[in-house]
Amino acid sequence: MIHIAAAPWYHYVGDLAAWIAAFLGARWVYRRRRTSVEGLARQTAPGYFISLALGGAIGAWLLGSLNTLRDAHPVLSHSIAGALAGAIVAVELWKWACGVRGSTGGPFVIPLALGIIVGRWGCLFAGLADQTYGIATSLPWAVDLGDGIARHPVQVYESLAMAAFLAVYWLALARERRWATQHGFHAFVLFYAVQRFAWEFLKPYPRLIGPFNIFHFVMIGLSVYALLWIARGRARPAVA
Repeated sequence: MIHIAAAPWYHYVGDLAAWIAAFLGARWVYRRRRTSVEGLARQTAPGYFISLALGGAIGAWLLGSLNTLRDAHPVLSHSIAGALAGAIVAVELWKWACGVRGSTGGPFVIPLALGIIVGRWGCLFAGLADQTYGIATSLPWAVDLGDGIARHPVQVYESLAMAAFLAVYWLALARERRWATQHGFHAFVLFYAVQRFAWEFLKPYPRLIGPFNIFHFVMIGLSVYALLWIARGRARPAVA
């Protein structure tokens, strides 16, 4: 068992590091993938980014709190999964209202992936206070977050999974693979949803129906969203 010197304030350090990583990723995209950034600029307006920000904030706190308020010790909280879902809903509504039909998420893939990869380590070192810890396990890489219980390091699982996706995506992008250039965002959403769905079974969150918690159903919704876009792209190529 690995003992972690956890402290709640590490969560804020992790958030800061995640924002810095996301910024550096966005800077790389702006410099190296200028075409996709210019395509985004042509299709959008300030309302797009306002919708994205508001949807992300509302989704983060709404879904995070709907989960933790059902716990034995209810508290308000926020969630990156909720932020992603909320931002997608808000942006798609804006696009529908403004007549934008193409995909606009491509430039966000690398910043989002980097933010998750780095930010999850902040969740790990924040310990039990972060409420993202795993259930008990006897595996040799289990972590002790201060309560003497050996737990699944689910934060590390997610970070490593998204790092693997980013490596594959980055290589595909460099080689101009169609799935990466035209449906990179949808591939990101699908992969994130599938791996997150799996890790949810390793968390002590309150169950909603059977063995499933609220985030299982959010991940199902995100998977359906991504698959519909990918299927649509096969019939008619989308704009990156």
